[in-house]
Amino acid sequence: MVTREVVDALPELSKFKVGLAHVHLMHTSASLTLNENASPDVPLDLADALDGLVPDGRVPGVGGAPYRHIDEGPDDMSAHVKGSLMGFSLTIPIADGRLCLGQWQGIYLNEHRNYGGPRSLTVTLTGAT
Repeated sequence: MVTREVVDALPELSKFKVGLAHVHLMHTSASLTLNENASPDVPLDLADALDGLVPDGRVPGVGGAPYRHIDEGPDDMSAHVKGSLMGFSLTIPIADGRLCLGQWQGIYLNEHRNYGGPRSLTVTLTGAT
């Protein structure tokens, strides 16, 4: 979950009375989503469900989905599919200097590669101060 990192990187957020925060992930083999922030099982179950829906590419002697794009390994194309399904950006309302998230909501950066590298977000704020 990256909610705290996003908020901490936006000191100007506190000046907005009303507005929108647009959070964009600058990668195609990971994704962003809002989900429950209380249980550590949620991201694990989400990853398991996505792995069931979108298996990695073929591994000799093991099997897998028949992808053509496996340039960076068997998890390459499956990561791109998962990212496209989940999405690369979120738009979150702002009110009284805070992100309007539900009591149990948090921002998740979902890594879809087995050994993903560093990830970067761009956040833009619009609204009235």
